[in-house]
Amino acid sequence: MSEWFEIDTKADGSYSYDTSAVWADGCHVYLAKAGDSIAGFAIIGPADEWLGETGAYDVREFFVIRRFRRHGFGQKMASLLWNEHPGEWLIRVLEANGSAVLFWRTAISRYPRHSYTEEGRTVRGRTWRFFRFVSDGPSWVEGQQV
Repeated sequence: MSEWFEIDTKADGSYSYDTSAVWADGCHVYLAKAGDSIAGFAIIGPADEWLGETGAYDVREFFVIRRFRRHGFGQKMASLLWNEHPGEWLIRVLEANGSAVLFWRTAISRYPRHSYTEEGRTVRGRTWRFFRFVSDGPSWVEGQQV
């Protein structure tokens, strides 16, 4: 995300940011593992700030380590989150992040039995792609119930 936001590393090359808002907003934090390896993480919170509605979920952060990408890991991870939290969802992606827009469009369209809406919005000077849909809870992914 440092390509699109003014995020820089510390002098030693490490990266960090203030996570206090994550805990204050009552977000759900998930750490994904593949075997013994950490493969990614996700932060899910309320979408009120973006939609002006209560009850919808927002994917605040979603990250898959590069070596786990393009093998279905992200799709399965997203599906597990949507199954865990039935209800309305907002996935928002910076338009400039073309690979993320394509990933989310594909992941959501493959999520069983669900249609979605997609629209462009400019918020605080940034152009976003908003995906919205409703999850009914546990579904079937790749022939297996998750």
